[in-house]
Amino acid sequence: MRVVIRFTKMVGAGNDFIVVDPARARLHGLSRRWPAVSRVLCDRQRGVGADGLLVVEPSRTADVRMRVFNADGSEAAMCGNGARCVARYVSGRRRSLTIQTLAGRLQATMAGTGVRITLPDPTGLRPAVAVRARGRQVEGGSVNTGVPHLVVRVRDLDRVDVAGLGRALRRHPAFGPAGTNVNFVQATGRGRLSIRTYERGVEAETLACGTGATAAAIVQASAEAPRRRRVSVRTRSGDTLVVGFRIAARGRVTDVTLEGPARVVFEGTVAWPVERRG
Repeated sequence: MRVVIRFTKMVGAGNDFIVVDPARARLHGLSRRWPAVSRVLCDRQRGVGADGLLVVEPSRTADVRMRVFNADGSEAAMCGNGARCVARYVSGRRRSLTIQTLAGRLQATMAGTGVRITLPDPTGLRPAVAVRARGRQVEGGSVNTGVPHLVVRVRDLDRVDVAGLGRALRRHPAFGPAGTNVNFVQATGRGRLSIRTYERGVEAETLACGTGATAAAIVQASAEAPRRRRVSVRTRSGDTLVVGFRIAARGRVTDVTLEGPARVVFEGTVAWPVERRG
């Protein structure tokens, strides 16, 4: 039986998503098919095209629940830019709301044309990590900001082989069976970074990654004196994400926020199953 999926295409600082609300669109029959739906609809050549599928569901502990399916169909615990898009999608006239994710509950606040979210405290911060990949020693830091991230500091971001080196590091044995997202970061001034990210689940470089920008800002500041921080991170799309946090005693990171643009691109419908030719 074919069903019509009503969706909203959204962009958060360069990350693009297909947002679906099963309750509004009467799609409860697809509850076990979202991985397959994501693989087909996120295909940029034969589908709608997106970095991921965001499914909006009711929640008993928050205003809404967000499920994140990557372009390869895998489900992610969290997505910073995706959460900001979902907040914009469901906000209506509300200035703030809460979002349930597999990584914890988020607080979202509308900020002009952008959205600011408060993230759970990151875990597993390792300011110094060294691994060998593609015949060279790669040094950086790692942290889990809802999903795992490796942050590699570089001098010239434009010359980095994000696809090749990113792919090798993403699946490096040092990061376990699940692997890691990989961020290449260049400091461009006091409190300013530029970033390029190879995203796990998309298996390619994306134009932005909210949890990656957050990880980069935290790793970059982790060796500095404990204090409140506010870091501007310029993404590959040209948009800027602003990461706020506090480094407490013994390197504990708290009060993490992520702010940036989130907007609707268009709305549409697609029949499922999709007829794929060629």
